[in-house]
Amino acid sequence: MIRALVVTVSNRASAGVYEDRSGPLLVSLLQEAGCAVEGPMVVPDGEAVEAALRDGVAAGYDAIVTTGGTGLTPLDLTPEMTARVITREIPGIAEAIRQANRDRVPTSILSRGLAGQAASTLIVNLPGSTGGVRDGVAVLAPVLKHAVDQIRGGDHPR
Repeated sequence: MIRALVVTVSNRASAGVYEDRSGPLLVSLLQEAGCAVEGPMVVPDGEAVEAALRDGVAAGYDAIVTTGGTGLTPLDLTPEMTARVITREIPGIAEAIRQANRDRVPTSILSRGLAGQAASTLIVNLPGSTGGVRDGVAVLAPVLKHAVDQIRGGDHPR
């Protein structure tokens, strides 16, 4: 079973201004995909994201999936913090997530989320909306087990 950590990145939710909705949804969807999930851990954008990712990698999670902080506002820094942690980018995942339902939600292409590997952990950034989480998990779930297996050194199924 894949051990996953969910990290919600939101300055307002971390300050208690409003309730995190995307993190609990992400937890539920990853559980439905067969993961053992911890979280959501709610952190403000910026350095706290890098710290949460590094802690998750050190704790040996198979996957860390973030929600939030991928947009264009000056405070959206999740991709920059993720780039500090990953050692190998996996651009196909992030590209596919941006393209999911693009016809229905044209602004999905503005998400700057990354996907990559840090040690033996897969890290994927999803948008902060519940719709973005649903679309992102719809892309991620079918490849998650194989991606984690590959990161662990597994062979391709024959």
